[in-house]
Amino acid sequence: MAIDEQTVRKIARLARLKIADNAVAPMAAELSKLLTWVEQLQELDTANVEPMTTAIPMKLKMRKDVVSDGGYAEDIVRNAPNHEDTFFTVPKVVE
Repeated sequence: MAIDEQTVRKIARLARLKIADNAVAPMAAELSKLLTWVEQLQELDTANVEPMTTAIPMKLKMRKDVVSDGGYAEDIVRNAPNHEDTFFTVPKVVE
């Protein structure tokens, strides 16, 4: 798939990138090569390939999933300019 200069400018605008005029043509060629490479990857038969998350099989250390508030609520709100119990209080901003 060939990318033209107009498409490169549109992509740059959408991505909020500033590309110099002399860099648009090389960028178009580079993006075209990238898309050609992706098209080549589409041709591979991956029907019998299992999905993997890493190249090296490993197991992560597991821990119990316990819900906790951390036990530091009083310490956290102690430095707040305004608080009520263990909650921050802020001025109303929407009327």
